[in-house]
Amino acid sequence: MLEDSAFWIFGGSVHYFRVPREYWRDRLLKMKACGLNTLTTYVPWNLHEPERGSFDFSGNLDLEAFVLLAAEVGLWVILRPGPYICSEMDLGGLPSWLLQDPDMRLRTTYKGFTEAVDLYFDHLMARVVPLQYKHGGPIIAVQVENEYGSYNKDPAYMPYVKKALEDRGIVELLLTSDNKDGLSKGIVDGALATINLQSQNELQFLTTFLLSVQGVQPRMVMECWTGWFDSWGGPHSILDSSEVLETVSAVVDSGSSINLYVFHGGTNFGFISGAVHLQDYKSDVTSYDYDAVLTEAGDYTAKYTGLREFFGSVSGAPLPAPPDLLPKTAYEPVMPALYLSLWDALPYLEEPVTSEKPLNMENLPINGGNGQSFGYTLYETTITSSGILSACVRDRGQVFVNTVSIGFLDYKRKKIVIPLVQGFTVLRILVENCGRVNYGTNIDDQRKGLIGNIYLNDSPLKKFKIYSLDMKKSFFQRFHADQWNPLPDVPVFPAFFLGPLLVSLSPCDTFVKLEGWEKGVVFINGQNLGRYWNIGPQETLYLPGAWLDQGLNQVIVFEEKMAGPVVQFTETPYLGRHQYMN
Repeated sequence: MLEDSAFWIFGGSVHYFRVPREYWRDRLLKMKACGLNTLTTYVPWNLHEPERGSFDFSGNLDLEAFVLLAAEVGLWVILRPGPYICSEMDLGGLPSWLLQDPDMRLRTTYKGFTEAVDLYFDHLMARVVPLQYKHGGPIIAVQVENEYGSYNKDPAYMPYVKKALEDRGIVELLLTSDNKDGLSKGIVDGALATINLQSQNELQFLTTFLLSVQGVQPRMVMECWTGWFDSWGGPHSILDSSEVLETVSAVVDSGSSINLYVFHGGTNFGFISGAVHLQDYKSDVTSYDYDAVLTEAGDYTAKYTGLREFFGSVSGAPLPAPPDLLPKTAYEPVMPALYLSLWDALPYLEEPVTSEKPLNMENLPINGGNGQSFGYTLYETTITSSGILSACVRDRGQVFVNTVSIGFLDYKRKKIVIPLVQGFTVLRILVENCGRVNYGTNIDDQRKGLIGNIYLNDSPLKKFKIYSLDMKKSFFQRFHADQWNPLPDVPVFPAFFLGPLLVSLSPCDTFVKLEGWEKGVVFINGQNLGRYWNIGPQETLYLPGAWLDQGLNQVIVFEEKMAGPVVQFTETPYLGRHQYMN
């Protein structure tokens, strides 16, 4: 019931932190024009509290502005504040500094975890409470945690999270959401259980189960999956629009409320994407297109057309006209003019940490004692002999003898042969956090960098210099103009490449294409667009026009191994060879 009448939730998920703020209104108007009435969003703790006790709700993380904009557009809001959100995000949205504690037990009532949650919720809920329906705001429901039934390590945990919300003034309807594997274990007294599914085959089983555990209650599918996410080295997932439409109409015909996960996915800008590690470790790609109702760049799809027709017929009232598409363009290719090898850049970086043994990223004594969350870490030590090097590297480490790359260490390759060395030789390992696992029972084991000792011929190496390469905006501010070199014929890798992108008219959305490049990260005007990797499936990076200036724009590419001649731009994305989901 809402305002004394029966209310059918037709929701869609859009995550403010995955969409440039300048485009929030566009995406929400497109949602409203599709016949939906409710916006659902996660709240990412790791972005809002990057360092313990220091909060960021500015710019693209302005949750309150996003919620108020939804109200202005005429949408209700369901908030999913976690603290764990999964969401194909690094560590399921939990801050990596929690892992500094060697005994940390995430998503339990372990004291080190609940104390951190309490402080975060103190801050977050003070912002959320005034936005609730009973205080004149648009928030009509709040979700307690996320799919806890499939984790289920502590029976006291869900009641703790529910109470933590209520104690801080959350008075709206409380929900839980679980997939079929976790439904029997994820429910908590006093919260309405909802379900997550992909096909209508699961609907009957799940609704029967809900009836048996909570009697006659309103039913809701909290996540009706519109597609799926992609992993590096895999195919691009596609879910046929006719199948999505069949499932949605079956859910609505059964009298259930529904939320489309996702209506619009957006982008894992920067290093925020997560990973799965069931049999093998697989990191998620930068695009969060998800084969959703709107594309990564906010364009319409066959799913949009079909769903708009469907929700229009259900509501019976005429829908607002869908907004025009944002223009796209293909800019002239950028030829890198300047270059700085990683080895030449080291003197300009912050002082390295010196340590007898290797330290994992999270436990580096930097960033006010909060360690390093994202990016790369470089480990340096000296060796005096050749032999077999073995290490536990998370997730991928390029090994150098002085400045010569001799190969990679990762989950599958744990040993590498160090060729003949003469006298004192610098051994370097550049380790990348490719994404902490965001779903499953092994989230406590997501420390990154070098884990434990590294051995040469079975004896541990000592005396390390450790550089944090987090590639935040402040990182690049250390490279002054006179430190860059003209591009040589044969660059030494890894390296930074710098070139100008000229935008003569008002800026438009475009897609960056890195043909001939192998693996790295792209920065435009200091904004991290995310990772590229030639193993696919994703072959272009979304570049929002809102992040470009008329005139000159700075393009920096960090490349690990091999540079192409230019950075290209295209009007259409290419997300890779696809595979239909079944």
